[in-house]
Amino acid sequence: MSIERKKRRFTSGSDECVAWHYPGTNGACVIMAGAIAVTKEPGTDRFAERFHQAGFTVLAFDYRHLGESSGMPRQVVRVREQLDDWRAAIEFASALPEVDPAQLALWGHSLSGGHVLNIAAQHPGLAAAIAQSPHADGPAISRNASRHQKPLALLRFTGRALLDIAAGLVGRPPVLIPLVGDPGTVAALTTPDAPDMPHALGPNGKYPTWQQSVAARSALRTALYRPGRHASHVRCPLLVIACNQDQSALTAPALRVAAQAPKSELVRVPGGHYATYLESHEETVEAELSFLHRHLLAPRPTGDVMAD
Repeated sequence: MSIERKKRRFTSGSDECVAWHYPGTNGACVIMAGAIAVTKEPGTDRFAERFHQAGFTVLAFDYRHLGESSGMPRQVVRVREQLDDWRAAIEFASALPEVDPAQLALWGHSLSGGHVLNIAAQHPGLAAAIAQSPHADGPAISRNASRHQKPLALLRFTGRALLDIAAGLVGRPPVLIPLVGDPGTVAALTTPDAPDMPHALGPNGKYPTWQQSVAARSALRTALYRPGRHASHVRCPLLVIACNQDQSALTAPALRVAAQAPKSELVRVPGGHYATYLESHEETVEAELSFLHRHLLAPRPTGDVMAD
């Protein structure tokens, strides 16, 4: 089956988000975004194509300041703004002509998986949500990451982050660091499974325009972000995909999310943080498709119909 998608634009704040729109046939829509500083193509293509083949509309977008979306400065991750981008994407998807607004689902990996928890807790009308290897507990993630970094590199990273904050205050370009690196180098992530990222998301240089760097200040912001605390307020069905050897977002916080969300389903797969794109991809996609079919397309029981 050929994949047909169209470029769409929607407003978020004073800027514009750019998205791929895969028109579906079953009335349901999956809204998607990639991980920290990961644009829509490497972050969502492989999953979006499978969802679209199954009949779902997909809206996969770039956050402001990243990819094809507008917003200055570039490569800066601001949690509050990204949450606003999700709200704008939900509003835009609800108005697509082939979409039933009552059949919307959210999908996110890593940092976006954390955003899914946050937004789903605020939008009880969503039909479903999928948090894949979610960034649920920033402080725990940060403590773990520091154990896989050398002291001098930690000092150098802190210095660059502070320099980046200062640069932002005076309107200078961001101080960028690589998304992943080996211990001893200055990078956003140096955990044992971090080197899997380029091959998992962009094998053989498939996405040459994807800038694999982020403003140093962004890593400090996400280190304090704890969207997992919203899990108990997620009222829609929630699928949590936890990788058993996740050494970046960690397995334990994902398991806590699944235990606390009232309508959660947990699927555990073998492998590290990017296993859902690598050795556990097929198992993950099948679980997600099953979940979406059951919660977005299953007929509603007669008893759920409101009487006049």
